[in-house]
Amino acid sequence: MDALILAGGENKRFPITKGFIEMNSKKILESNIEILNGIFDRVIISTNNPELCYYLGVPMVGDVLKHRGPMTGILSVLSIPDVSELFVTACDMPFIKSELIKYIVDKWSERWDAIVPIFDNKPQPLLGIYSKTIAQNMEQSIKNGERSLKRFLRRINVLYIEENYVRAIDPEGMSFVNINTIDDYLLIAHSS
Repeated sequence: MDALILAGGENKRFPITKGFIEMNSKKILESNIEILNGIFDRVIISTNNPELCYYLGVPMVGDVLKHRGPMTGILSVLSIPDVSELFVTACDMPFIKSELIKYIVDKWSERWDAIVPIFDNKPQPLLGIYSKTIAQNMEQSIKNGERSLKRFLRRINVLYIEENYVRAIDPEGMSFVNINTIDDYLLIAHSS
């Protein structure tokens, strides 16, 4: 199984590319690549700015459709012929836990279109697995103007990992923390 780090966001609310924010003296992208490399066959970055990520030495894929967003990043990598399923996370999630990732991977079965954990009673689609079987359906949804991954999940066969199992591994849900704004960063930086 391959892993995907979504790094193609438009970054409107943060002055630098979020994956390059330093947490504990390491860039988030670098930390996440390190964690994912220990679990998956290959780590791929979805980015429309490959010049920023080239030094990381991992494969990169640009958007196959002009519509930006996580669904387009996922679709772009599922379009690679030798990718059959994909573990997905984002470049602005600094505290992903390898134990939770391994737990999600252990639950994977080809009978599912996706596996997504629940936290705070909500699906957390940016820490889950997606099958190539959804690629055509996802492409049509994007072309129809659908940008919500959570809404898309309602139309496919998803195994939701119950919150009590997630909390047993990651009680505070740190794996789902993401940095969208300077305020988010300052709050996280002061608490870590």
